[in-house]
Amino acid sequence: MLRNIAGPELLILLVIVVLVFGVGRITKIAGELGGGIRAFRKGLTGDDEEEEEAGNEHPEKNEEK
Repeated sequence: MLRNIAGPELLILLVIVVLVFGVGRITKIAGELGGGIRAFRKGLTGDDEEEEEAGNEHPEKNEEK
């Protein structure tokens, strides 16, 4: 069914994607994807403790949640 995709096929596919979506939209999508991956990694490593500490500084904001 599917065969291995080599360099020339990837290049053709990249050209088609750029023509369909445009460079600006692709960079926006890539930036959002990178931000999502960073947030996911931050969630896995437990860096959200910093956010909890920052939230304790303003108790009135925590009550609204």
